[in-house]
Amino acid sequence: MAGKTMINAICVYCSSSDAVAPEYFGAAAELGALIGVRGMELVYGGANVGLMGTLARAVKDAGGRVTGVIPRTIAARGLAFGDADELVLTDTLRERKAVMEERAGAFIALPGGFGTLEETLEAITLKQLGIHDKAVVFINTSGFYDRLVELFERFYMLNFAKAESRSLYHIAPGPEEAMTHIDMYIPVALQGKWF
Repeated sequence: MAGKTMINAICVYCSSSDAVAPEYFGAAAELGALIGVRGMELVYGGANVGLMGTLARAVKDAGGRVTGVIPRTIAARGLAFGDADELVLTDTLRERKAVMEERAGAFIALPGGFGTLEETLEAITLKQLGIHDKAVVFINTSGFYDRLVELFERFYMLNFAKAESRSLYHIAPGPEEAMTHIDMYIPVALQGKWF
């Protein structure tokens, strides 16, 4: 693998729910500000609601660039972030993920539901298969991802995945630590997923 590379665009997966607790909105706003003050680009799911909307507004307020990638069916519901520097409309969720993955220099998962988990696990799986070597970080706000990490550890204990797969992702307690990890990230060569 090559050495450290300059990352200009961060793909963030997160919740579109407006009903979650305030600490999750706080983490989204903090992450957005950190991306924006670095003059970086946010690549995200394009919505104006939930953590997604808070994140995008914070990036813009801090001087960063926002690229939203959203399926036409969701945009048609009035849920697209109108202040995005670029809004990419896709026909399917699969196309949306492909565009986000292609444009990203790194991936961050804030707390979220099924979509956030599916998108982040795909980024990890693609990395496991050697399709990319980008950083993947979970922001573990208020221990949100603790049980998921326990499940990952069970994978290793029962030989459903190699223990070295821990290097496929990083668990950060907050946005500052997530961005520090990305700033310092150097890809590591893995032996391959198969036992």
